[in-house]
Amino acid sequence: MIFRTASFQDLDAATLYRLLKLRVDVFVVEQKCAYPELDGRDLEPGTRHLWYEVDRQPVAYLRMLADPGEGAVVHRIGRVVTAPEARGGGLAGQLLTAALAAIGEEPVVLDAQSHLAAFYTKYGFAPTGPEFLDDGIPHLPMRRG
Repeated sequence: MIFRTASFQDLDAATLYRLLKLRVDVFVVEQKCAYPELDGRDLEPGTRHLWYEVDRQPVAYLRMLADPGEGAVVHRIGRVVTAPEARGGGLAGQLLTAALAAIGEEPVVLDAQSHLAAFYTKYGFAPTGPEFLDDGIPHLPMRRG
């Protein structure tokens, strides 16, 4: 298992394809949500992609973004995904730990699928608002710092 991180510009076409395929396989196909998975944010200069791969195939992934805030940038973590065959091995938690280490003590937000909110609280996140539906899936806005 290999840990990788890259900006969009550092991704070769084959790697980008495999990362996007994992995201689409889970968020669009498995979760049955027809939505624009390719939202344009992967291209932003501050975006970082973190993933674990086995034999060049990504098995867990997350995306770090920089959201404009009031007077400061707020970091955003999203697209946290683990391939079905790799679930239960702690990979999402390891990616989250790496992302939070890179962010440091600066504020970070995410929109957690509600059934995963307890997972994120283990990493210092707390709900910041009411539950909402995103493509028919309940989510909670959460923040750390």
